[in-house]
Amino acid sequence: MMFLVKSNRPIVIILFYCVMVVVMFMLFKRTCVQERDNMGVYLERYERNEGTHRERIENKDEPPILNPTSMIKQHGDYWIYYNLLISKRMFAPYESITYTTQGDFTFLDNVQPLLERWKGPMSIALYAPGDDFNYTVESIHYLRDCTTNLIQNFVTFHVFLKGQDLPKEIPNFKKIFNTTYNCNIEPSFKSIKSNETYRALNNLTYPINVARNVAKESSQTYFVLASDIELYPSVNIIQNFLEMINRTQITATNSNPAVFPLNVFEVKEDAEIPKTKTELLEMLKKKKAINFHQKVCPACHRTPNYNEWIKTNETKGINVFYVGKRIGSFKSWEPFFIGSKYAPDFDERLSWEGQSNKMTQGYILCVKDYDMMMLDNAFLVHKPGIKVFRRDPIRRAHVIKTNVLIRKVIRKELETLFGVKKGCRV
Repeated sequence: MMFLVKSNRPIVIILFYCVMVVVMFMLFKRTCVQERDNMGVYLERYERNEGTHRERIENKDEPPILNPTSMIKQHGDYWIYYNLLISKRMFAPYESITYTTQGDFTFLDNVQPLLERWKGPMSIALYAPGDDFNYTVESIHYLRDCTTNLIQNFVTFHVFLKGQDLPKEIPNFKKIFNTTYNCNIEPSFKSIKSNETYRALNNLTYPINVARNVAKESSQTYFVLASDIELYPSVNIIQNFLEMINRTQITATNSNPAVFPLNVFEVKEDAEIPKTKTELLEMLKKKKAINFHQKVCPACHRTPNYNEWIKTNETKGINVFYVGKRIGSFKSWEPFFIGSKYAPDFDERLSWEGQSNKMTQGYILCVKDYDMMMLDNAFLVHKPGIKVFRRDPIRRAHVIKTNVLIRKVIRKELETLFGVKKGCRV
């Protein structure tokens, strides 16, 4: 009997420690859950086949605001001045939607009218090689001090360039922005033409996807609208979209990952940009507005159920009008959408001049089976002026080079990384 007790003692000790480990784990788990509840952190669910999470946002409590800081970081061949000038207002992740956009200083005349419609946080990445760097800083200074206070409150600027294009001297930003701009001096974006910039004089291509990614990743909010700086949104999108998300919980309950595309339009050069769908539909009837790039690349912005969308009158708020996919006749669609800041990035090897710069993101959305939830009363309108096709031999050379890169290199990479799905096209 004594032999049996001695022989079982190690087993008893092991069982005792196992029980203790289980008890400690349960207590730790309970404590963690209680801490999460006390902080009011949103319930997290992982998207199907996604490394990112989606949140339910019905809880009134917000995660803490993370104040951005100015910093210089290397990003491949580029040096990026993140948060060069930071908005006064800070936003919690689910408090708003950030309009993320990009350009160079010659496009900054769009910021004020765009912001007067958006009335929410904006993250703008500006390409500023060589002499354009100082022009960019000066233009930002002017916008802050000589235009609407919406810019001070809502816009955060980032600036980037390649090391080989650094200016001879980097200005003292703190000293500059601690002074008040002399508003009698015309800013560079009004006095310097696009063909007079350092970029134009040195035949530099515009790295549009680097800019898009910088602006998107720097967003304070979870939801972003990654758009172009000349695309003006309809009014009241932020409030109405968030109300829809809270009411429907669609991002938490939908079985597939989802983004929320907006229809995009162009208007005649002498036309006012419509603020509401009612105004837009009237302009479409009078032929003062057309679908975006209708005369340049119709397939690029053809959206699911478009004909029904333009026949449907404006209703209250924002709702999902139709759920489509980027396949079939929409395989070349390059959507602009509201989505998570963690949605697929843009391939930074692609430039504005080479076109097709949103196609890689579109392919990933397709392969990963994203639902394209078209919104009913929200849309974008390009700065007035109908685009028409023009032959440009120089740009054509960039397009050919880009197409070869996509066909021989990028497509193979995407198929290896994300897989292949019938109907999905790069």
